[in-house]
Amino acid sequence: MTATTYTDIRYGVTGGVAHLELNRPEALNSWTPAMAAELLDAVRRAAADDEVRAVLVTGAGRAFCAGADVKDRRELTPEGYPDLSSRLREIYNPIIETIRATPKPFVAGIHGACAGLGVSLALACDLLVAAEDSYLLLAFVRIGVMPDAGVTAFLAERVGLTRAAELCMLGEKLPATTALDWGLVNRVHPAAELHERAAELASRLASAPTVALGGMKTALTAAAQRGLREQLALEADLQHRNGATADYAEGRAAFLEKRPARFTGR
Repeated sequence: MTATTYTDIRYGVTGGVAHLELNRPEALNSWTPAMAAELLDAVRRAAADDEVRAVLVTGAGRAFCAGADVKDRRELTPEGYPDLSSRLREIYNPIIETIRATPKPFVAGIHGACAGLGVSLALACDLLVAAEDSYLLLAFVRIGVMPDAGVTAFLAERVGLTRAAELCMLGEKLPATTALDWGLVNRVHPAAELHERAAELASRLASAPTVALGGMKTALTAAAQRGLREQLALEADLQHRNGATADYAEGRAAFLEKRPARFTGR
């Protein structure tokens, strides 16, 4: 097994499968710019490596990913508001675009919490297997912002506008079994078996006809996600507006203070 040393992720290649593990377990693998930069480098490395025929994405510890690290301070716009779009445009969105543009299958194996950017990452993959104890959560509404990194496109194409609106606007947990019924995940396994089953699936794909699989992915992406780049840009534009709102300031403060937010619509 070849390995590359990172700080916030683990990456190695064995048997034609690139194993990419989010590795900030103390923070439920929530994203910081530093972690995302490593993730972007890793997916680009896997895309360019001829030895890699499939990629498996997992998370260390108790959760797959809790989303963006809200405790991580944001840069400010020239107007003095929190900058909610630059990281999307420069780091986060390119991760999603690279996964979708790479003619190799990506498998996500999720357990525990899969929230925020974790949902975007998981749904960007071609196949998604989940532990019985896992759930998807888009809690952006609780801090006065909107889902991003491609998740609005992925949800709309997979579950339709009605269910997508429910997930985005209500910010409620979606258990793995319900996600399976809705078509958001491919398979659900007992938690103790998840990593083994996800690895088996990735190995199966790595031994399949790589060029044919790449063609399938390219065709499916063209059919279902032709406007993904435009959607990523739109999400970033809309998210940028949220940084200047009183509701975002209140939502972030309430999250950090562990109290209910009092939104005013401004």
